[in-house]
Amino acid sequence: MVFCFSCKTKKNMIDANIIAKNISARKVAKKHDLGSFDKKTVDAKLKVNFNNGKTNQGLSVQLKMKKDKVIYLRGTKLITVFKAKITPTSVSYYSPFAKNYFTGDFSMIKQLLGVEINFEQLQNLFLGQALQNLKDDKHEVDIVDNKYVLTPENQNILFDIFYTINPSYFKIDKQSIINSQKKLSLDIIYPSYNLINDIIFPSKINIIAKNTKRTTRIDFDYKTVVFDEDISMSFNIPSGYKRLEF
Repeated sequence: MVFCFSCKTKKNMIDANIIAKNISARKVAKKHDLGSFDKKTVDAKLKVNFNNGKTNQGLSVQLKMKKDKVIYLRGTKLITVFKAKITPTSVSYYSPFAKNYFTGDFSMIKQLLGVEINFEQLQNLFLGQALQNLKDDKHEVDIVDNKYVLTPENQNILFDIFYTINPSYFKIDKQSIINSQKKLSLDIIYPSYNLINDIIFPSKINIIAKNTKRTTRIDFDYKTVVFDEDISMSFNIPSGYKRLEF
């Protein structure tokens, strides 16, 4: 069954009128973890817009995910523009449009987002989960604009990270990574969620990556989503394409 985002939500799970109560950072982190995505597969169709100041392009994108195993992306605009296959250990990409390809580590993702990111973190990005396991560190909590903001008591020496968590369903509303020394930042914003077969799932994601040279914005708009169905992923890099280097 395909669940569209026009479906009615259950107000007891998504309620815009919930007031954030004074609770511990540990309890906020625990509630967020309890809402972790527990399905085996995702098959979604999205509208995606990419804008880095030089290129401004909208695409239809198919996202297929086998949780903890592989993420597959296929972007089209009348024709296939790109395909990408991402596993916990590698990133593979090719573009029939540009006649180029890449196979290797996560350096391509770092080039796109401006920060180091691994497979689990990328998976969490698509699912509305914190990039890092909130239970691994102690956090401080503040209530800002009726939302919980978690900050690690001991920030990473390379960057600062902040999590804004919704008090209704304890999913991420925004997570930010900031490297003040290098003037780099990554904001991942979740403007809205919907309830699909009792799963709270993002309906929109906005990614804003900034460095000293440019700002890159990627907007995801989920259109349909299917959980726990058999999915196939066709991925074979044609011969003769030029290899990209990062």
